[in-house]
Amino acid sequence: MKRAVARIDLGAIEHNCALLAELVGPGVELCAVVKADGYGHGMVPAAKAAVRGGATALAVATASEAAELRAALPDARILTVGALSRAEADVALQAGSEVAMWREGFRAFLSERARTLGVRPRVHVKYDTGMGRLGDSDPDAVLALCDAVAADEHLELAGFWTHFATADELGDEYFPRQLAAFTALAERVRASHPQVTVHAANSAAVFREPASHFDMVRCGIAVYGLDPFGVDPAEHGLRPALELRSYVADVKLFPAGASAGYGRSWRAPRDTYVGVVPIGYGDGWRRGLSNRVDVLIGGRRYPVSGTISMDNLTVDLGPQTTVRPGDEVVLIGRQGEEVQSAEDIARVLGTINYEITCGISARVPREYVGGEAG
Repeated sequence: MKRAVARIDLGAIEHNCALLAELVGPGVELCAVVKADGYGHGMVPAAKAAVRGGATALAVATASEAAELRAALPDARILTVGALSRAEADVALQAGSEVAMWREGFRAFLSERARTLGVRPRVHVKYDTGMGRLGDSDPDAVLALCDAVAADEHLELAGFWTHFATADELGDEYFPRQLAAFTALAERVRASHPQVTVHAANSAAVFREPASHFDMVRCGIAVYGLDPFGVDPAEHGLRPALELRSYVADVKLFPAGASAGYGRSWRAPRDTYVGVVPIGYGDGWRRGLSNRVDVLIGGRRYPVSGTISMDNLTVDLGPQTTVRPGDEVVLIGRQGEEVQSAEDIARVLGTINYEITCGISARVPREYVGGEAG
């Protein structure tokens, strides 16, 4: 067995994309967000599965991601949504990526680079409706930038977009305000530029509000079968694509009072067997989970006992055990009737499921099932 492996079900990604495409309907495109190495699932295999599932566009955050994706999918529609330095802009343009824009100075620079490189990039103008990050919050300035891009012979106005700050907070009042502001300006943009693709919805907004779907939705977390509201993916028909597994490297009998791990944060309350599992925070299984979560072995839950180290953790197997070295350990996923989800782990850490899968380190190999990874 490998010391640790992330098993990725590409069929689940296909299923999730097909479900999302059906949900938004035939008049709305699905853009699958595959940035950050496909949220830890592997960017290229995830992108290919998403396309097979019905995604018509792929979104990344960086120019280097766009270039890597272009090499693997020469015909894909790629959108780089993140900020680009002047050097990175050339990389994105040469990769044939569509790019985001929100400042006149960048428009002038990009126009000149496009002329020099002999390309005509498709541009998506971003309106900051309340996320408070990238984008201009002045509607008149945003509309003027759309007009300037459309009038520029070296650029093509392809999209008008925003991003929601609280779509995953059901019942809040901020999301409706953002949506109303965006809808009002989208109507003005469309009046002058009817060909533009209007898009705003992330995964949470797709499930929460059909009025946010517009011409295209950008789904990230739901593509991978994780719940955008941090509860239960099954409530939305989503299938988690990732399982994290290891194995029992050793089983040792501890007398009462013996400790395991740095700092002696756990001591055996009675004579008990302890299993050693060769996975730790160097693999993305965070130290903050010490003494706070279970793992699954033989279809049963066993508590992580002791401080998680860089390469190992220890598990209290009880005073009697059938667990043996070589037995499979599931840290995220299903074993028998037991399930431990990324959402479960996120709640323990006070974070979100995105961070759990993105945090699985590069030294954990990804193995793909249920579809073509290459």
